Formats: sequence, structure tokens, C-alpha cells
Amino acid sequence: MSNTRMKLMLDLQRIEKEHYRLREGEQLQDFMTLMLQYIGDSDPALRDELIYPTFYEWIHEEERLTETELRSLLAVLTDEQHLFYHMGIEDDQSVFTRTFSILPIALIVRRHRKQPFLAYAEFQHLKHSLLRYYKEEKDLRGYLPKGGWAHSAAHGADALVELVQCPESDPAVQQEVLTAVQGMLYNGIHIFNEEEDERIVSIVDTMIDKGLLQQQEIADWIRGLTQCADWPRSRGQSIARVNSKNFLRCLYFRRGLDSRGNDLTAVLLTAEVKLNRFSIRNC
Repeated sequence: MSNTRMKLMLDLQRIEKEHYRLREGEQLQDFMTLMLQYIGDSDPALRDELIYPTFYEWIHEEERLTETELRSLLAVLTDEQHLFYHMGIEDDQSVFTRTFSILPIALIVRRHRKQPFLAYAEFQHLKHSLLRYYKEEKDLRGYLPKGGWAHSAAHGADALVELVQCPESDPAVQQEVLTAVQGMLYNGIHIFNEEEDERIVSIVDTMIDKGLLQQQEIADWIRGLTQCADWPRSRGQSIARVNSKNFLRCLYFRRGLDSRGNDLTAVLLTAEVKLNRFSIRNC
């Protein structure tokens, strides 16, 4: 372990114990630079338990970063050395850099949606970056025995939940996000088994709950998810069908707690039956 990395870990442990306050003479940006350097560290004790919680406290809870600092941080997080670091590679440690870059991005987007500070061009870059990430990420593993949580589909969904609530996210943006969600469910690689479906459902649940898109458009999108049931049998078809079926079940039970979503109940049930090979209606 390098001296710099060890010192960062000890400093962040001390900062946590001191309620994320810095001592006299310490500069927040000095720590941020090192946190970005080690954001994808393979040790979850540093990456998941120290670096991310510190971002959370300074960006979200304490709002320690100015708008200028948030813009600068966002530019770094969305670059080729962070969110898109070795994009497209599967089953290696680079996934941690990508998936733990998107978590503080989500915090920045939350700050923006509550009190907008990004210029139009900056928001467009953010939107394109998040949609590109959700389309191009191929390492969809959840929990890794060596390294802990990667959870790229879940972490990406957290950022998209924030994106759809931004004032700039008109119906066209909502539809782009729905297309990205379908692409993730139809990923052809991985059946989600670490509750990623619950995190992904939060995107659509938020659209419904806040009236961000007409329910008819959401109903049409749900019906469109069932198209994979008509594909020839293959592994890719099975992945799309099972992920979509589980997604619809999550959404059904999520909306069942709120009468505002009951108009979609019949649509959800019909779609689930079509995707369910074991339904008596399909036997």
C-alpha cells in the first residue's frame, strides 16, 4: 500500500470521526483530488466506506462545495478517466472506477435539480454522459467476492432518478431515459439478482409519482417491454424476458401502495402474463 493511499485512508477515517470537519490549515480540494484518484480503489473499505460517504456529506448533507466547484467536479467525474474509464471491458477492476464515479454525479444532479446551477450546455453534456453510460456499460455484476459492490445498473439508475426530475428534463428526455432503461433490461449479458430491478424501477416510479410523463406514454412503453416474448428462444431473449418480467413485478407492487398509479395496474398485469412462460395462460 502506497504512503499516499494509506495517509488518505487514515485522514478520511479521522474526518469521519470528526463529523466531516477539516482541521485548521486543511483544504477540501486537496482531499477531493486524492479521493478522485482513488475513487475506484479495489478495497471497499476505502472506496465504499470512506470516499463515497465523504462525497455524500460534503456534496449533499453539508453542501460544502460551491457551484463552481461542483461544475469542476462534474467535468472530472464524466471524463474518460472516471465514468468512462475502460468502458466496455467486462470482469475486471475498472468497473469500480466507473460505478463509483456515477454515485457522486447523482449527488451533484440532486443539488442541481433542487437549485439549478448548470448551464444548458452543461446539462446536455450531463444527460448525454448518463445515457451513454447506461447504454455502454457491459460489466453488470452486482456484488464481487473480491472488491465488494460494483452494482453498475443500480448506481446508474440512482443518477437517472435524479436526472428525470431536473427542470430541463422535458418529455423528450423522459422518453430517452425509458429507452435507456429498456436497453438495460435487454442487456443480453446478465439477469439481475442483486435487487437492481428495485433501483431501476425507481426511475419509472418517479415519473409516475411526479407526473413527469403522461400515463398513456408510460403504458405504451410497458407494452413495448413485452416484445421480447415474441423473439426466437435464445439466451439474449431469456435475459430480456426475465429482467422485464421482474421489473414489471417490482413496479406493480410499488404502485400498488399508491392509488395514483392504479390506472396502470391492468397494463402491468397483462404485460407480466405475456412475459411469464409459466403462466397458465401461456401453457
